[in-house]
Amino acid sequence: MRIKLLEEIPLELQVEIIKRLPVKCLIRFRSVSKAWKALIDSSDFIAHYSAQKTLKPHLVVSEVHFDLDWYVSFADDDTFPERKVTPDYPRLLNWLKNCYILGCSHGLLFLYGDYRMGRGGHKSVTTMAVLWNPAIRKTVGVIVSNLGNRMYLTNVGFGVCRETGDPKIVKVAYVGREIESEGEMDSISCFPWQVEVFALSTGAWRSPYGNLPRKSVRFYRHHETVDGFIYWLVTDKITIDGKYKSYNLIISFDLTTEEFKEVYLPECLAFRAHDDHYTYISVLSNSLVVLECEKNVNDPVVVIWKMEGDVFTKLFSVNRNSRDASIIGFRKTGAPIIEFFIEEDDWRHLVVYEPISKDVGKFWSHHSSSHVSVYPYIETLLLLDQPDLMVYNDISMWGAKNKRLLKHTN
Repeated sequence: MRIKLLEEIPLELQVEIIKRLPVKCLIRFRSVSKAWKALIDSSDFIAHYSAQKTLKPHLVVSEVHFDLDWYVSFADDDTFPERKVTPDYPRLLNWLKNCYILGCSHGLLFLYGDYRMGRGGHKSVTTMAVLWNPAIRKTVGVIVSNLGNRMYLTNVGFGVCRETGDPKIVKVAYVGREIESEGEMDSISCFPWQVEVFALSTGAWRSPYGNLPRKSVRFYRHHETVDGFIYWLVTDKITIDGKYKSYNLIISFDLTTEEFKEVYLPECLAFRAHDDHYTYISVLSNSLVVLECEKNVNDPVVVIWKMEGDVFTKLFSVNRNSRDASIIGFRKTGAPIIEFFIEEDDWRHLVVYEPISKDVGKFWSHHSSSHVSVYPYIETLLLLDQPDLMVYNDISMWGAKNKRLLKHTN
């Protein structure tokens, strides 16, 4: 009887109803009928569902303590921090060392770590990126080859294309600071950059469609992804009175056009002395923000600047009350999440600071030797059309191209 009633509802109306259901319901409903399974598994439905603005926000807290790591997802709503779940630990992460979350986009956590390839005495260490969707318990690995040369450093970024819903990884191999320290700054232009993009839809690395960043810039490891763009805070050097002087700027990468672009910071952020100030980027209410921090003062202040277009506006300041405190993220409401250290118990704590009421609420504690990160997260269907534990090994310019299914188990 239910199936008959279901068949009487136009398919277009069924689609509109299904799109409003949470991910866990959609996974169960795939077994209701072949038509529903085909619909939910289709790449168009997955992409459109994952691009909705009404998906409920979460915060994922990652803690890494030596070789141990664990993750907790908090509902970022009025119940925070009461509603929380611990996602099933992905088997693929068991084969990585020194693994950390480097980013999150459209419900996919982006992890990066060392991976041993080969068997017996012929193992070689390379790096692997892992895309993890905790909501549907799917993981995909991507081997990230590095240039075997001390001159080069490799930086990666991750994001989901807002037009197609295609997850992409950007790899930039560039000349490291060792060259600068050896007085060879002027010769950097002689060394070729290696910039490649991995698109999950093709399962292969290739050169980007657009232009490349200037060879003189130096990337920080951290990146942020906002509304279809990957952002890095970078440094460059200019010559003043015959001497090199460093300054900060932002490099963006458009995940649709695959073009790099330079975004210049206000002078107060670009030329801050690194000895008494430091800057880094974060995401606040789906906008990129730059945090300006003072180091060597008793009451250090963090100033938050918001980027709108190519213009930066000062939003507000937060007094950290301690040099051992730092802002590591923001709630959906805009409240900063602050990590601070208590020397007496050798523990670090995460608190939420409400700028208007000045209230402070603690919600996480960890040992001082642990590394903790916080990322905004939404539940989506991305990776639903991928086999679980798939590992893409596409060494493009440096080796054979292949794709294989990882057979490892716990």
